[in-house]
Amino acid sequence: MENENRKKSYTPKQALIKAAAYCAYQERTQQEVRTKLYSYGLSPDEVEELIVRLSQEKLLDEERYAQAFVRGKYGLKKWGRRKIMQGLKAKGISDYCIKQGLKEIDPEQYEQNLHQLLEKKNSTEKEKNPFLRRQKLAYFLMSKGYENDLVNDALKGLE
Repeated sequence: MENENRKKSYTPKQALIKAAAYCAYQERTQQEVRTKLYSYGLSPDEVEELIVRLSQEKLLDEERYAQAFVRGKYGLKKWGRRKIMQGLKAKGISDYCIKQGLKEIDPEQYEQNLHQLLEKKNSTEKEKNPFLRRQKLAYFLMSKGYENDLVNDALKGLE
């Protein structure tokens, strides 16, 4: 009972203002906004109407979200394409938006990231057996989302 008292419900107009502020703070997916709007006690029809309105007003743009996600994950966390794609799919982003987002990746910087990760991991790897060491480095890079062929090329350059 007391939990219900804490949950405030809003009119669609109030919810629009709150959702606009929510979207303005940082890029959001439609699903994140939808969840937030439902938490305001709105009906499914009202929620969908507000999603359309936020999209029309360019406060909600999944293509822009995908681009920002890619820039952050590849630029700061040095994730590979595969892991970035999985992350975007998990957030419910369309294949078209994922494709547009991946255009943010600069191929030269991407390979540079891969080589930096490899050098850093190689310097801290304790494994002495060259075969096992190579295998551990490959697993590490693939877990970061880099493609097998790029990983293999980078490991050949290490020897």
